[in-house]
Amino acid sequence: MSGEAWWQVFWAESGCWWGNFAADPVVQGVPGLAEVVRRNGTRAGQPFLVRSDGVYPVTVNAFLASARMRGCAEGTRRKYAIQLSIWLGFLDAVGCCWSDATADQVGAFKFWRINDERNPCRVTGGTFRGGLVAINAFYEWAERRYGVMNPVERVAVPVAGGRRQVDSYRAAPRVGRDRDVKWLDPGGFTRWRDVGLCGLDLSGRELSWWRGRSPQRDCAFVGGLYGTGLRLTEWASMLVLELPFDASDRAFVTGQLAAACAKGGVRRKYWMPYPALSAVLSYGEGERAAAVRRAQAVGRYDGVADRLVVRRQLGGRRIEVVDVLGRSSAVSLDALSPQVRRRLFRETASGLEPVALWLNTDGAPRVPHGWQHTFVGANARVARAGLVGLTATAHMLRHSFALRWFSVGRLLYEKRFAHLDLEEMRDFRAQFGDTWFFVMTLLGHRSVATTMNVYLEPFRDLDVELLIAHAHGAAMSGLLAEMFAAHPLVRTDPVGASQR
Repeated sequence: MSGEAWWQVFWAESGCWWGNFAADPVVQGVPGLAEVVRRNGTRAGQPFLVRSDGVYPVTVNAFLASARMRGCAEGTRRKYAIQLSIWLGFLDAVGCCWSDATADQVGAFKFWRINDERNPCRVTGGTFRGGLVAINAFYEWAERRYGVMNPVERVAVPVAGGRRQVDSYRAAPRVGRDRDVKWLDPGGFTRWRDVGLCGLDLSGRELSWWRGRSPQRDCAFVGGLYGTGLRLTEWASMLVLELPFDASDRAFVTGQLAAACAKGGVRRKYWMPYPALSAVLSYGEGERAAAVRRAQAVGRYDGVADRLVVRRQLGGRRIEVVDVLGRSSAVSLDALSPQVRRRLFRETASGLEPVALWLNTDGAPRVPHGWQHTFVGANARVARAGLVGLTATAHMLRHSFALRWFSVGRLLYEKRFAHLDLEEMRDFRAQFGDTWFFVMTLLGHRSVATTMNVYLEPFRDLDVELLIAHAHGAAMSGLLAEMFAAHPLVRTDPVGASQR
């Protein structure tokens, strides 16, 4: 497929100026892109597509501006827009209008995405199936609105030994769930953070040439992911108002994750080790405060047209906000989506300040997908240091959090109830659950099966007696490093391992 066939994805942002041609007599009176987007119903923070020839396709973008898509999470809208742009670009390349596409085009698209050697960016079967979900959603909407045929055919697939059937996509590849999960033990995480984000060499000294843009922010962010087990979007959408109270006399503090930011839309608690909270508070007083001062000096926050100013905090996790027209309203923190949170400000003696916790160096609230660049850059620096294979992603830190706490929970659980015989232990687990449920609670899963089958695979063949034998007097970081030294999916500190 030629590069010229790609469609581009953009996001509507309030207050953006799309061109400098208002005074040009030739184009005067012609609506600009921002006006076209507004007339189509696209709101701030929503995606829209521009065709490879620069045309704004009104019919296609009406789907991304529809009530169905407005009700989706920010990540879902992003994924659907990207997958739809790839599909439409493919149709352009093969000379087919999207409204004329059939199952034949879907089959050709499948081959190109997964198997075609001419495609330098082939994907796995699971990724392709995710794209089919987005394409099918678009055509279901277009079928009702424009009467076009949906080219994504459905088929009944037998499951559970053929006793029942589920509806699936005919073009979906038959692949199992991708469980190529990796973990970091505490030593591996510390080495990755120090080399990738803190600018330290393998001996722990700061590199003379290191010029990190926001090492304090980045270290606080990844430390929070590793310490809490929150998902990237959940942690990236945190407000300053929602941070747990500073309690230096406690090893852990408890916080509340807002419903609008949590996967599944259910508010839940999370637990944060005090060192992680301390790092976040230090960032707030250091790099974050400096970024705010720079933005205030150039009046960046005054130009946010749709800002909401927090006037005061009310009881029951509610706040009073005032819009630019002076209208006041009370809203629950649980109802504030990640996009709305980036529009929240508060008045200070120095002027407006964002309420969003995580900011870019220019003082603007950081969008969740921006953190992917942080991980990519850190992984590249670690690789240049010679630590091949020591990589991290946001979700990998969540998996590592689960591994660490399963280790702790299993050790304590087995030691506490070692006096029970097998029958008594079975009865106790039936009444009160076991370590799997403990980790399920920490991760916010709805089903313990997800915790057992995906997150903690290293424990499937691990003898519990081995854990008990190492429990006495062993530091947890050293214990985990020793337990999983030979496990192919658990990444430890390669420097420390060579010294042991």
